[in-house]
Amino acid sequence: MQLNGRANPRFERVRDVFEENLESGEDLGGGVAVTVEGELVVNLSGGWQDRKKTESWTPETIVTIYSSGKAVVALLIAREVSAGRLDYDASVASYWPEFAAEGKGEITLAQALSHQSGIPGFAEEMDPALWLDWDGLCAKIAAATPMWEPGTANGYHPQTVGFIAGEVLRRVTGRTVGQTLREDFYEPHGIKVFCGLSDEEIPLASHMTKPTSAPVLGEMNEYKKAAFLTRWASPGGVSREDWAKAEMPASNMHADAASLARLMSTFAMKGEFEGERLFSEEVLEQAVKPRITGDDLVLPFDLTWAAGLMCNTEGAYGPEAAARGHYGFGGSCVFADPINRVSFAYVPNRMSPHLVADPRAISLINALYESL
Repeated sequence: MQLNGRANPRFERVRDVFEENLESGEDLGGGVAVTVEGELVVNLSGGWQDRKKTESWTPETIVTIYSSGKAVVALLIAREVSAGRLDYDASVASYWPEFAAEGKGEITLAQALSHQSGIPGFAEEMDPALWLDWDGLCAKIAAATPMWEPGTANGYHPQTVGFIAGEVLRRVTGRTVGQTLREDFYEPHGIKVFCGLSDEEIPLASHMTKPTSAPVLGEMNEYKKAAFLTRWASPGGVSREDWAKAEMPASNMHADAASLARLMSTFAMKGEFEGERLFSEEVLEQAVKPRITGDDLVLPFDLTWAAGLMCNTEGAYGPEAAARGHYGFGGSCVFADPINRVSFAYVPNRMSPHLVADPRAISLINALYESL
């Protein structure tokens, strides 16, 4: 099978596994990338953009990364903390006063980023068009009553955490997540990580192939229902084009693997991105330190959350406990390992039901560490 890109000879094992996954049908199309010491040593993509195998994956193809984009949001937050415009220990309401309604005034930024706010979703059916209305959805979040006492438990916020973080960023910078990524990373550095596509970019986005089975959520509860099962709890009621053009920082970023790995290298390189310091080492420590550990109220796992990043639970990001990253619905994965100064990104279009530790990602991660 023809692959785009290259792998440093030291990392031929990663190339072999990626190619095997494509040839076996485990993958339809996608990309994998690795940086070491901030240098891109693996940049591979290939396969097909569509189920009928009529459109080849090209170097220009981008793909939805779902919740892997939460790691990108964590990076943008860390940068603003380092600049002095945000503080992890300050309340969300100190930047967004309306958020204080219904007993949410003391929720800190760190608690919100680590899924402790108690707003995993909405219990009542909502208008799907609201997902395309940033101000309207943020107003709904600000008016929401927490489903548990904030700060006492963690429960994954699949969509709402992106709007909370994105609105805080907008309040202090005057820019949306999508604008920031374009102006500060795409235009000067060629980083193709987008939150909200233009009309010209939509044709570059691969089609996604739905998983053959639903994710296993475990025993149902009110939190899982609000997060995933309330009618229009996710933006499934809008068109693909409208969804792609909207900004949903926690779920609809589009990227290629190389751009993601380059961006995530910042967490592996003590806050430096390709020679530019994005945040201090002190802020890095705050960003990656565990904030809460426990049986997640929404996901069926015991999880440890940092400030927007998922800690390395049970080796989901390789052997180093210090690794931090995020998985996305369908199998995408990004992480950074500061011990080996490595970053990794995997972006498939054939979606699997695995919520974390997708076997395809794990096979590539194992190949990476075998090569170090």
